[in-house]
Amino acid sequence: MEEDTDFRIRFSSLCFVTDHVGFCGTIKSSPSDFVVIEIDEQGQLVNKAPSKLISKVLPEPNNFAKKTKLDLQNLSFEEGSNQEVSIFAGCSGADHYYQSASEREDTISDGTSKGEEETVDVLGTLLDEKTNKLLNHFACDIKEKWNSKTELIGSSPEFSLGRILDKNQRAILHSAIRQKFPFLITVGKNSEIVVKPNLEYKELCHLVSEEEAFDFFKYLDAKKENSKFTFKPDTNKDHRKAVHHFVNKKFGNLVETKSFPELNHSAGNPNVAITVRFREKTHKHRKRSLFEYQDRKVIYTAFTLRKENLEMFEAVGFLAMKLGVIPSDFSYAGLKDKKAVTYQAMVVRKVTPERLKNIEKEIEKKRMNVFNIRSIDDSLRLGQLKGNHFDIVIRNLKNQINDSANLKDRILEAIENVKNKGFVNYYGPQRFGMGRNVHTDQIGLALLKSELVEAVKLFLTPEDLDDPVNRAKKYFLQTEDAKGTLSLMPEFKVRERALLESLHRFGMTEEGCIQAWFSFPHSMRIFYVHAYSSKIWNEAVSYRLGTYGSRVVEGDLVCLGEDVDDEHFPNNKVHLVTEEEESANTYAIHQVVLPVLGYNIQYPKNKVGQWYQEILSRDGLQTCRFKVPTLKLNVPGCYRQILKCPHNVSYQLKEEHDTDVKMEGSHIDEATLSLLISFDLDASCYATVCLREIMKHDF
Repeated sequence: MEEDTDFRIRFSSLCFVTDHVGFCGTIKSSPSDFVVIEIDEQGQLVNKAPSKLISKVLPEPNNFAKKTKLDLQNLSFEEGSNQEVSIFAGCSGADHYYQSASEREDTISDGTSKGEEETVDVLGTLLDEKTNKLLNHFACDIKEKWNSKTELIGSSPEFSLGRILDKNQRAILHSAIRQKFPFLITVGKNSEIVVKPNLEYKELCHLVSEEEAFDFFKYLDAKKENSKFTFKPDTNKDHRKAVHHFVNKKFGNLVETKSFPELNHSAGNPNVAITVRFREKTHKHRKRSLFEYQDRKVIYTAFTLRKENLEMFEAVGFLAMKLGVIPSDFSYAGLKDKKAVTYQAMVVRKVTPERLKNIEKEIEKKRMNVFNIRSIDDSLRLGQLKGNHFDIVIRNLKNQINDSANLKDRILEAIENVKNKGFVNYYGPQRFGMGRNVHTDQIGLALLKSELVEAVKLFLTPEDLDDPVNRAKKYFLQTEDAKGTLSLMPEFKVRERALLESLHRFGMTEEGCIQAWFSFPHSMRIFYVHAYSSKIWNEAVSYRLGTYGSRVVEGDLVCLGEDVDDEHFPNNKVHLVTEEEESANTYAIHQVVLPVLGYNIQYPKNKVGQWYQEILSRDGLQTCRFKVPTLKLNVPGCYRQILKCPHNVSYQLKEEHDTDVKMEGSHIDEATLSLLISFDLDASCYATVCLREIMKHDF
């Protein structure tokens, strides 16, 4: 493997998409010049208090577990309790059925169907006003089509409520929607709640009145213990048989049906009512399993981490050491810069909120703070965020060499150009580490080739610096003495020490190195592989733009979905551009995507696809399946848009002495300009890459 002595040279060779001149300046003069705040999936900045959805609805785990089924009638909320919402406002023929459920005498014995108002309040509290209104419109539309006897053409219509991260909140929403709209069903898809028509409801309406169908499905969803539901008395035996058959066929594993003659019936043609009740064994087992589940339920504590001038993995390692857990017990949505002040959401397993609060003072010494601490029901996944907000100060502004234009005009031109045209969506240099001798992508390539011993050696390769960390690494490469290296390695280098402890225990063999890599959490192991894929993607997009420019050509891959703001869209949304589409200019350059390497992607069918194959052959991966079974690494790959735009851009020019943030102990020229710029980027986009396009300047 050839040594790559300076990644900056490699990064500076990547092309731009805009044509302005740009300007020079200095970023990250101090960590406070570069502030990064994560934006969660609800669009909230994580340095603010948790959104209403989390802080208001999340119950205490012990109280929540005592409910066999979510009891919407016992939920209370501070706001909206007097709110009155008409569920089917404007829906012809539907008001009667909803309102009659609360007005007439219930047919459910030992478990009356009350609480429609509470259900309305639950939805009004959990959902924002726009989503709640759209949900009601969707319900109205379904009802009107059914009432007008119009068939739903094509695939069943769907309405998405978006992704709800907390399991408890999702459960409440599922039940609240089905209680309010029994003619709808809810389906969970990767934390997303999707609402669809309940076709079984429609089918039952052919057998009984809609009023009965409405109440039956509410009864079914409520699952109240020892409760019964009785259909209206019926003299037609064949009709009763059809109702029995429907209920048992659809819900026989949950309920049973029996017929009972009405008292005071006539002997000739008696009225007989069908009664439904839950099967005893199934219901008791379900209740018991919920108690058992709660007994072994894992504790998750969510919090916001603020760190300053601290590497992400070092911060996690330090927190793990103080809390008595391992780094893999922490989950997070994305990695953050080291030389910056960063705010990000985190979740830790097996640690209570009280225990986390106890170490607040201790971790402040390490330039870390934790706040917004609360119980939650699940961990985070990489990529589980909407994006990041950046507040950046660029100092020492000046013109490019041999450019005599007005500096302020150059800056204004550059920012407006990138706002309108976007920037090439490269992975930033921090993805690859800032070392000169070894970068993370080189380690990732070794892992993909199952060269695990080589990968360990690369990880422990020293930089050309004389400090305790690099002296320890140098000693290891010379001796392979893990125990001796441990005595030299500083305590704060958590990753290095974890790997060395495994090597000391298992030896510097193939098997020993496998065990050593397992001392890292999965997210860290996969990080190195992703770094290699990211490096190849950067080179691929630069080759693509250099070869074809901003034209969309035959064989390009384009994304057909709208508002794609992440890399995880399926193959069926990726389309191969045809010759006819190229001639007709059917697609725009912002729709073009390129694959990030993996086993489940397709390549462009033009020169770019050929380039990918040549690179894989060059790196010895022509037969690679992008799976490393020994390390439990699977890399399906994904697609990434080649261009992105910053959002909510604002900026201000200031003379240095007017700026609040100054470099301590430095002489500052009064005439020096600084740029304060703020913007939002989608997940997996890099502010340094956006600034590179604006400034036409490599850092």
